[in-house]
Formats: sequence, structure tokens, C-alpha cells
Amino acid sequence: MKLSRRSFIKIGALSIPSLILADGFLVEAEAYKINHISMGQAFGIKCVHISDIHFKGDKAYLNRIVEEINSLGPELVFFTGDLIEDSKFLSVSLELLGNLRAPVYGVPGNHDFTSKAPFSEISKAFEKTGGAWLVDDLVKLPEFGINIFGATCHKAFHLDDPEATILLSHYPVIVNGLSRKHKLILSGHSHGGQVRIPFWGPLYLPPYVDKYDMGFFNTDAGPLYVNPGLGYFHLPVRFFCRPEITVFSL
Repeated sequence: MKLSRRSFIKIGALSIPSLILADGFLVEAEAYKINHISMGQAFGIKCVHISDIHFKGDKAYLNRIVEEINSLGPELVFFTGDLIEDSKFLSVSLELLGNLRAPVYGVPGNHDFTSKAPFSEISKAFEKTGGAWLVDDLVKLPEFGINIFGATCHKAFHLDDPEATILLSHYPVIVNGLSRKHKLILSGHSHGGQVRIPFWGPLYLPPYVDKYDMGFFNTDAGPLYVNPGLGYFHLPVRFFCRPEITVFSL
């Protein structure tokens, strides 16, 4: 049957929203990308930054992420919060992350707190990788010539340790309160909005993000990178905002 021009336009108009929904729910939600960033610094370190896993039991997806990170061969892995939303998923998520072949240094996000997951278990799991679970703590890595501070709060009045060169914070807005520069600040929390409208930006952002919705920002506190995360909150959808594994050359 031959379609008239008007029928063809109607079918196309109905198909576009369906394609957008299919892309957001079925494709982009787990179609992570790998973003390589060279900082041009003199540490000679390759590290990976991940954030906002929000593990809900999808072992295949998290295992794929772990295998991808291992294939990249980083010397350090940084995690900036929201491993889970429900503590019943904690043990499985930690078991899978335990397969990472690099030390993992991480900080809690708001959902890690509200899940009431025992941080002692997370700390033990991160220590087994050679890393640490940093709850307002500083760790020194003389073999790499860096120090890492893990902040739990969105306020920065207590984070001015002169020895911290890399700051991990779940909340990007922390940069607005820092009084000294860091070599690198890594955050998450925003999910990049999950759904972004071209030429407009994110439809919604959570509190404590400010203008730092996704990607790289030069701030008075130093270079900030906001990872859009690997998981999702509420709906399993992403649009123009793919999950991301970020690889830094420092």
C-alpha cells in the first residue's frame, strides 16, 4: 500500500517519541562511555573515576563495569559515592567491586547514608583492594606523590588540609566553600541530570550541585570534574547523558 505524504508525516511524528523513549530506557541507561582526560600534571598516574552506581542487583552490568576498568589498567580507582540505595544489595556490590585490580578510594554519598549500610563493611572491602573508605579522612600515597582527602559534607569549612592534593566529594557544590586550591576535585551526585535536552541542559538536578552539573569546570578551588554516574535514581532512563567511566592521566 502506498502511503500519502500526510500519512507518512503522521507515522514519523508518532515514531519519534517512541524512538526517544526506547533510546532513553533501553539503550543509554546502561550504554556507558569511557572518557579520557589528560590533566598535564607531573604525577605520572593513570586513574579511573566512577560514581553513583546505585546498585540494585544487576550483577551483569556491574561486573561488565569492573571488567572494563580492569582492562584499562589504572593504578588507582576513585569512587565518589552512592554505591547502593538499599543495604540488602551491599554485600553483592562489594563482592563485585572486590574484583577490581587496583586500590579503590571512595567516599559515601547521600544514599549510602540513608541506606543505613554498615560503613565498617564497606571500609573492609575497600581496604582489601589496597584502598580506603574515606569518611572525612586524609590518606597519603608517597609512592605516587599525592594525598587524597575524602569529604562527606557539602560544606567545606573543615576541609582545608594543606596536604590534600586530590579531593573526593560526592557533592560538586563543595568547591564554593574551599579556601585553597587542590590539584583535582572529583564529584558525582548530579547524574548529569540523567535526562538532558539538547541546547537546554538537564531537566532536573538534585540539591548541592549548583552550576556544576556534569563534566569539567575550572574553579577557584581547582579543577573540578563531575562524573554523570553509572547508575540511575527513580527511573532507569538516560537521554543525552550516558553513564561514564572517566580515565585521568595525572
